[in-house]
Amino acid sequence: MVALAAVLPALYLPGLVHNFFDLKIYMRAMDWWAAGNPLYDYVQPDRVQGALYFTYPPFAALLLRPFALLPLGATIAIFTVLTVVGVVVTTRWLVLPVIRRHDLPRLFTVTVAVLLVLAVESTRETLTFGQINMLLVVLILGDLLFGVPQGRRWAGVGVGLATALKLFPGIFVLYLLATRRWRAAAVASVTAALATLLAAAVAPGDSWRFWTHELWATDRVGRTDYTGNQSLFGLLSRITAPDKPSQLPWLLLALLVAGYGLWRAARAARAGDALAGLTLTGLVGGLVSPITWTHHLYWFIPAAVVLVDAALDADRGTVAGARRRRRLLVLAVGTGFVIVYGVVTFQDWGVAPARTDNPGEFVTRNAYVLLSLLLLVVLPTRRPAPERADAAAGNLH
Repeated sequence: MVALAAVLPALYLPGLVHNFFDLKIYMRAMDWWAAGNPLYDYVQPDRVQGALYFTYPPFAALLLRPFALLPLGATIAIFTVLTVVGVVVTTRWLVLPVIRRHDLPRLFTVTVAVLLVLAVESTRETLTFGQINMLLVVLILGDLLFGVPQGRRWAGVGVGLATALKLFPGIFVLYLLATRRWRAAAVASVTAALATLLAAAVAPGDSWRFWTHELWATDRVGRTDYTGNQSLFGLLSRITAPDKPSQLPWLLLALLVAGYGLWRAARAARAGDALAGLTLTGLVGGLVSPITWTHHLYWFIPAAVVLVDAALDADRGTVAGARRRRRLLVLAVGTGFVIVYGVVTFQDWGVAPARTDNPGEFVTRNAYVLLSLLLLVVLPTRRPAPERADAAAGNLH
């Protein structure tokens, strides 16, 4: 544990060059907007991406705008503290059931788990860019680990708010539909719609422009072939760079992946493994979204928890159980290595088109895409604890 804590500063050192770059864009865009300019006209040049704009939905802008009234240093401090708190809270949610199932030392296990999550590239990028991803993770996990399985009346609100803030979480509404949680899906949809209508009432022109035009302009968020874009579209863009890939092959591939991944997620949920179900859904979302930056890919973290838990649960008294245990631990350690080392932190990919004929470089540039596809196929569904099985049975039938 001490060694892990000592290594963390070295892992964060390369990311310090980000200097809260994304958060500064948000705050400049809010200043631009407050001065009476159209929100989605804000643009600033970037060495790698060319030009960067404000790309979040109008509801996110409503929540960000008050922060522009604070000194920038205060805003950075607030975002950093909230992200770290989000890491601690969500990591406890993930590992406490594993601790109880296997009678592990609580404080030690939680502390090591938090340090490991802080070491992961997606967390480092979230912190050093000043991103809002952990807020979305808190909303989604709180909803799908507690609200939905326990049949709470508010189940779906977290997913709905997250979807209104950043469209990526909309994949979890489809997950609720796939698992026949009709009420939670309806609550999520209504919540997202109400938040969007609130933003439209405050900023009707900007809202109309976002939903009718800016939403579909993927060039506003940067180059799709940049290595940091770890989606299927990013992989295809790197194959065809400097040209953009054909939309039809990508759409067909995305539909295939989404259908298979949501089918597996629904099966996991019906078997009582809510964490595996939402993890598979998050991986699907990262794959099918046209733009999936490295800081979006939190979902490898719960995948690693599922793998370790399933490995510890394997029957040690049989040859088959021992083999399964080894396979799962190897996959968990391999996943951990990939997501800690990452795809951009220790690489200088430059500004040239990302196309390459080198197999090793191809795998490195697309490591998260390939790992997501692998996990979509092999991530296990765990045997539920008795109380979890009872809750699942009560809410799915």
